[in-house]
Order: sequence, then structure tokens, then C-alpha cells
Amino acid sequence: MWCFRLSHLHGRLQNLLSRGVTCSAFQQPNFKSLFPLAIRWHHTASKSLNCAWQQHEDHFELQYANTVMRFDYVWLRDHCRSASCYNSKTHQRSLDTASVDLCIKPKTIRLDETTLFFTWPDGHVTKYDLDWLVKNSYEGQKQKVIQPRILWNAEIYQQAQVPSVDFQSFLETNDGLKNFLQNFLLYGIAFVENVPPTQEHTEKLAERISLIRETIYGRMWYFTSDFSRGDTAYTKLALDRHTDTAYFQEPCGIQVFHCLKHEGTGGRTLLVDGFYAADQVLQKAPEEFELLTKVPLRHEYIENVGECHNHMIGVGPVLNTYPWNKELYLIRFSKEKIYMVNRQWSSSLQSYIPKKTLTYSHSRTSNEYRKGLI
Repeated sequence: MWCFRLSHLHGRLQNLLSRGVTCSAFQQPNFKSLFPLAIRWHHTASKSLNCAWQQHEDHFELQYANTVMRFDYVWLRDHCRSASCYNSKTHQRSLDTASVDLCIKPKTIRLDETTLFFTWPDGHVTKYDLDWLVKNSYEGQKQKVIQPRILWNAEIYQQAQVPSVDFQSFLETNDGLKNFLQNFLLYGIAFVENVPPTQEHTEKLAERISLIRETIYGRMWYFTSDFSRGDTAYTKLALDRHTDTAYFQEPCGIQVFHCLKHEGTGGRTLLVDGFYAADQVLQKAPEEFELLTKVPLRHEYIENVGECHNHMIGVGPVLNTYPWNKELYLIRFSKEKIYMVNRQWSSSLQSYIPKKTLTYSHSRTSNEYRKGLI
């Protein structure tokens, strides 16, 4: 097999895939019960806009798009997008954050259609589009899904009948690439058919997706069961369900496998949706899911074979979630490479119970999608 470790999707994904995310809005609170009668909200003239705001001593509060948001004044000043504060060509800040008074407050605030204008003590004017504020507010981020996914087990994936993409279409057309990326981003796996069994064509495919990451194995490499490296993947032993490079401090995000030649029997490809397995843990044992997001484990890779001498350690929780919306974005799990559960990090069965639960969820036959015998 040729195996590639790719670090991230190329920026072209943003151009090819623009997805609208449907978000559930917060329930609108009763403001009369939240604030004393002396506080006055500034309402827009247009009822359809449904926008209101309140100036507090140290922050600005905005009610818009069924969301109540709070912005510190210093944050608003620091995120000014005027030409003198922000370079729109490089998308980099020009304003020196340290120069902003931490106690800054606007002199005036006004609304023009869907744009808020803040005039600061030095006369500088900052304008904010209401939708931009929703998108970049903490409250808005809590409602937003970063990466929509379709969680699957064997039955769900088979019934979905996700089509493979032909190599020529993938390589030569935007539609072919888009179809592949949509499958990959939604399901976590995608297949390209009719790829010529050569290193050159495999590399072209990989570079069509993203940049190829340099690792201790190189950018791309061939492996077979000759134990040329100190890893079970280089033997004839079966590989259990796992995520690769868990011993990297930053595990690889995309892997490309291409079987160039097969002799004998075996070689079945076993795939499991780790996000589906993690969701099963969340639904059945939320306290164990929480532990898996907090207790760090040490994955370790040690090899002393031939001229290969490597010792790599990656430390982190099994499940990684965004702190603002608890969305799962990374799984680091390889039973064979977990070095030890450090007693300084966990006590008693704190680490073993959730790890056992996730292992069981991973290993259920109904969750496994098998890509035939090769």
C-alpha cells in the first residue's frame, strides 16, 4: 500500500463547498423580568428587523436574530474592520491591541438599516454589520455547527449508497473533486475508483486534495508485511480499530490508502465511524463521555528496527471537543499505543471505564463497514 498523511484540506474546499447550517435559536427571554424598569432598550423603527440594544457600563448587549449577545467594548474596538485597523487584502489586524484602553466606551451608537456605528472617544468610527456580530459572537458560536456530519454504522452507510468518484473526473473536473470532498466531509471516508496503481498517480490524487505532510515515514511511502518498521502494520497480524498517528502531538487529519499490489488472501479493510461510536457513549453514558474529553492519555511509538530509531509521544484526551459548543472534532485512540494511564492524571477506574465503553462501541460488528477482500 501507499500511505499518505495529509495535514489539512486545501483552501479550495472553501470555494467548492459552501454549506448553509441550520441552527436552532435560543428561546427569547422575557426582558421585563431580566432588567429593572429603569433600563431602556433602543429599538429599531422597523418591526421586521427586530433589533434592540442596551449600553451597559462595561459592555454592549444586542438582541437580534432571536439571539441575545454580549460584547465587551474593548473587543468591539479591537475588531474594527476599518482600513486603518484591518488589512482586508491580507485579512490581518493592523491595530495594535495593546494600544486599546481596556476601559474604553463608545461616545455614541447608532443604527443605519442593518449596520451599527460606534463612535469612540478619539472620534474613530467603527461599523459592524448585524449578521457579522451574530456570526462572531460567543452566543452565536454556541449555536453553530463547525462541521456538519452524517454519523453512520454499517447499515446506515450501506443504505446511503454513497457513490465513488472516478479518478479522471476527480482529477480533471471541479464536480468530481466536489463530490469526493462532500462525501469525505459528511461521512469521514470517500473512495476514488480506477486510480492507476503507480506512485505518480497516487501522488497526483493526494495533491489534488491537500498538501502532503512530512512525517518520520516521509511524505509518502510503501509498506508491506516485512517488518521493515517497528509497527504492527508491517506484520501479518490483524489491526484492530484505531486512529493512526495518535502518538503525534497533532495527529494527521486525512489519510490516503492505495493498494498497488495484492498477493495471497486477507487484506480486508475495516472502517468504523468513531464519531458515531462516541455519540453512542454520549447518549448512553454522558458522564463517561465527559471523562474521555478531559482525562489526557499518553500514546507512544517506539521503534528500533534497522536504521529506524524513533520515540514519539502524543498526549491528549481520547475525545477533543470545542469548548464553546462541545462539538467533537478529533479522536485520538489506539489501544496498542496507549503507553500507560498516569495515576497523577486519573484515579482508580476513572480512565478505564470510559475507555472500555468506547472500545466496546467501536468494536460492535453492526458499526463496522467492511470494504470487501482485496
